[in-house]
Amino acid sequence: MEVKPDLDVSESSLNQSPWKTYARNALFILLALLVFLFSIDLMIASLQQLGNVATDTILLATSNPFTGLFIGLLMTAIIQSSSATTSMVVALVASGSISLQAAVPIIMGANIGTTITSTIVSLGFITRKKEFRRAVAAGTYHDFFNILTTVILFPLEYYFGFLSGLAQTIATKFFHEPTGQVAVDFSFLGGYFKWIVDFLQTNINNGFVLGVMSIVSLFGSILFFRKIITQLLGFGSPEKFQRFFFRNTLKSFAWGLLTTAAIRSSTVTTSLVVPLVAKKVVKLKSAVPFILGANIGTTITAFIAATLNSNAAISIAIAHFLFNFIGVMIFLPIPYIKDLPLKLANGLGRLTLRHRLIGFSYLLFTFFFIPFLLIYLSKGIVNMQEATYERKSEQGEQSEYKVIIKKFAGNQLSGWTSYDADLEVTGSNKVVSVFRKRNLLIINNDLFELNKQGFCRDGEDEQGKYQLCIREIKSSLKLSEQLTADSIFVFEKRSYEPQKTDSAYTLFYVSAKENLLVKKERLDKKGKLLWHEQLIHLERK
Repeated sequence: MEVKPDLDVSESSLNQSPWKTYARNALFILLALLVFLFSIDLMIASLQQLGNVATDTILLATSNPFTGLFIGLLMTAIIQSSSATTSMVVALVASGSISLQAAVPIIMGANIGTTITSTIVSLGFITRKKEFRRAVAAGTYHDFFNILTTVILFPLEYYFGFLSGLAQTIATKFFHEPTGQVAVDFSFLGGYFKWIVDFLQTNINNGFVLGVMSIVSLFGSILFFRKIITQLLGFGSPEKFQRFFFRNTLKSFAWGLLTTAAIRSSTVTTSLVVPLVAKKVVKLKSAVPFILGANIGTTITAFIAATLNSNAAISIAIAHFLFNFIGVMIFLPIPYIKDLPLKLANGLGRLTLRHRLIGFSYLLFTFFFIPFLLIYLSKGIVNMQEATYERKSEQGEQSEYKVIIKKFAGNQLSGWTSYDADLEVTGSNKVVSVFRKRNLLIINNDLFELNKQGFCRDGEDEQGKYQLCIREIKSSLKLSEQLTADSIFVFEKRSYEPQKTDSAYTLFYVSAKENLLVKKERLDKKGKLLWHEQLIHLERK
């Protein structure tokens, strides 16, 4: 008799609880998203506050593409979240600490590193012989897919800048931002929370502490977001998970993409596939489209992190998507090729059935030993130089700025990062892309065609239409007592639009041997020097 009132109360509370739950979860999701975006802003501010020392350290750490690949792999393997890694990379690119070309290998490494979780989950079935074989096959399929995609795309990126160039072209075409420029006052929250970042910078005044705070809040927001969405979608049990996700290839792929985009973690969705395959609830072949869909769905994090006004940040988000999308286009629809990662995963599963230690050996070799070996073997593949330029303004004021130059052996692509030497806070960092193919040299948006003297070509930039001619070719040019540049092409740039021309022109002194702009002068119509920039020191790092 006394139980009835309690039952009535519980039923009424149950009727009200779903709406309260939905409202609470929506609030939590919004809060997690705001903390996530705020963390990226704080990270950018901390990187700028750390100054030139941090810039040099990051540039040296990511100068070697193999090192960048391993940094992404190891970082993601440790924190088991490619979302956190890619978000950090977006912040690094947006702050001007690294170039887009240096960031792409880190993204590739993060894609491999995130697969360690499903591999570890598969090792949990080691005591069950037959289940262990299927679990290892399911857990390592994602590994082999990303490893094979990296094997295909990494050389294309290294030698030709394939992914970074394509991503930059798409970002420039659709977002209308100048190539290679990084916004100084970049903010993911559109400036609404800038006062919080300014308050923290003023009161803490320590870039390292701010950096740690941003990483902790970033990782925490991703974990919290993942937990809320997972509970909402009911992924607590594998049985619920498999009811409608694996009916056919297209639906399986779509569900993998959508659920991973919602959770912002391919780690969770792909790891849940392992017990399903191990217990024969789903065949590995049926689970493959879901895993590949999850691989594309996880790129949503980089797009969220690059939502506002930075070509460089948008470019790295696009590069992340292109890496996964191209991999899917190779290993999902193409006959025979699509079976390759499947055969490798099943082969490893059969091998671990006979020798249990193979699974642990694979984990250690793939995620630790082989990357370290690649770094050791690739020593000396990157040449780092620091160039110091003297700048004299029209008013006679003199200053200096430095450029960190990376050149890759056998590679036609190099990168510069310039910053003001006298500034402690490198808010003026600028990442410059340099590409040389035969007689064509592209420095950011400027195209220099290394032809014969008197050769001219027409072009157009933000100032209007212009003509660029080779005025002179010098065998050498003495820049200072200790520095001489060889094979110098002197280009003259004149605007010829009547409404914009001021009769002044610019001279560019380009070293064809070093692919380097060694001197730049602005002169009036009488040939009087208005301002100049000149290389005065070049040092190997």
